[in-house]
Amino acid sequence: MRVLITGGAGFIGSHLCEYFLARRHTVLAMDNLLTGDVRNIEHLFVQERFSFIKHDVTQYIHVPGALEAVLHFASPASPRDYLEFPIPTLKVGALGTHKVLGLAKEKKAVFLLASTSEVYGDPLVNPQPENYWGNVNPIGPRGVYDEAKRFAEAMTMAYHRYHQMQVRIVRIFNTYGPRMRIEDGRAIPNFISQALRGKPITLYGDGRQTRSFCYVDDLVAGLYQLLLSKENAPVNIGNPREMTLLQLAQEIRRLTKTRSRLVHRPLPEDDPKIRRPDITRARKLLQWEPKVNLTDGLAKTIAYFRQALQRP
Repeated sequence: MRVLITGGAGFIGSHLCEYFLARRHTVLAMDNLLTGDVRNIEHLFVQERFSFIKHDVTQYIHVPGALEAVLHFASPASPRDYLEFPIPTLKVGALGTHKVLGLAKEKKAVFLLASTSEVYGDPLVNPQPENYWGNVNPIGPRGVYDEAKRFAEAMTMAYHRYHQMQVRIVRIFNTYGPRMRIEDGRAIPNFISQALRGKPITLYGDGRQTRSFCYVDDLVAGLYQLLLSKENAPVNIGNPREMTLLQLAQEIRRLTKTRSRLVHRPLPEDDPKIRRPDITRARKLLQWEPKVNLTDGLAKTIAYFRQALQRP
């Protein structure tokens, strides 16, 4: 296949580029580098089947030649990013999704939307299945991301129903691994960078809120299976092992052998109290489930962060 991956210089996007290239596909990565980083993909520039286009997907997109698949991963994705860039976050979810869907329609390509577990908001059911409609505050500070993704899902399904386009929607749960940004603002980058620097590890609230962490290699394998499937409705991809953020911080302290102490700060507004995917559909439709355990995934991520902290 010849595929376009928007957000291709980002954390997950760069791993997707590698995965497709390893399977002999041709990859065009597109990114405006608002939160992406060319260093994530510079090792791919030597491959003749890879090319990079610096472009903002909220503007008109022109890609010469055929495309068999378009994967839309462009968006700020951490609370720190979408609080700093609220309007670009809304624009890439709305205008960007519209532009990329139009390109996929023109090319008669399969369209895969990177949605998020944030469409469930602060959920009132646990685990969260795809048929749960969510508990979202549309005007809260996190609403710019939550509603951008909910709108993107609605537009994707509208193109599927009205234009009979083949679409895929993945609801991504907390993912981690190499190439996360040090100043990303999410729990794992925060905890690891603080531990490696010997600084206090910051927990928000009492640390009892739960998350379910999926290693990036597992996620990308699931995304690939979803793209090759015939499933147009949303599918959760994530690790159903639920743990508290306090347990996560303690595990990172153990693995880094840090003496960093734990400190508590006020819980941010609308921060979800629970987060765990129901992956029944992924197991049934894709024959997929995560394989990398948390300790092994964290060890690889910590090794990456040790190197990254030494970079100028």
